[in-house]
This record gives sequence, C-alpha cells and structure tokens, in this order.
Amino acid sequence: MDVLLLEYPKCSTCKRAKRWLDERGVNYADRDIVADNPTADELARWVEASGLPVRRFFNTSGRLYRELGVKARLDGGMTNEEAVQLLSTDGMLVKRPLLIVDGTPTIPGFREDAWSQALALD
Repeated sequence: MDVLLLEYPKCSTCKRAKRWLDERGVNYADRDIVADNPTADELARWVEASGLPVRRFFNTSGRLYRELGVKARLDGGMTNEEAVQLLSTDGMLVKRPLLIVDGTPTIPGFREDAWSQALALD
C-alpha cells in the first residue's frame, strides 16, 4: 500500500493525524503541503478519484480562502478546472491533512473512520 500524507507541520490537526498514523504503525511518506504544494495535475487526479466535489478540497477556514473570495467564486460558477488551478497556486488553500492511499484521497481533513476504512484498519 502506497500512503502519502500531505500536511502543514504547524497545523495541530495534522500533528494529531500523524500521531494517529504512527500509533497504528502505518508507513507513509510525509509531504509539506506549503513547501511542496500539489500540482494542478495531482489535484485534478485526486479530485476525480475521490468522487467529491472540488470545493471539498479547499481549506475554507483559511485566511487566503477568505481574502480571495473563493466561496463566492465557486458559488458563481467557477469550473472544476479553474478551481484546481487556483488550489495549485498555494498549499494554504488546500484542505489538510490529506491522506492519499494508492493514488486515491480519503475525505479531505482528518476523519478517523474514513482514514481507518481507506487504510483497511477496521
């Protein structure tokens, strides 16, 4: 199983998620979402593989999300391609932590039940 964790090292939820993975003995590659922001191609693949709307990949509680008026832009008809391009411009726009298992993301954010299911820990 190939496991990638995209996280922001200063984020308390990301720290909690890493601790949770470590306690369960999950081997994963760790990637700083700001220093190594996901590309538009990666994001497009992950959004499609997840089956979730692209808006679920936005960090809606972030300062940058509010400053850029992303909610209004999404509500105003921003296309998936435009949204993915915007997400790829700054890691602080991306919902974190993001767990990618064998190329497919779980629900963006840390949800123990979804992560357990994606990692076949149940």
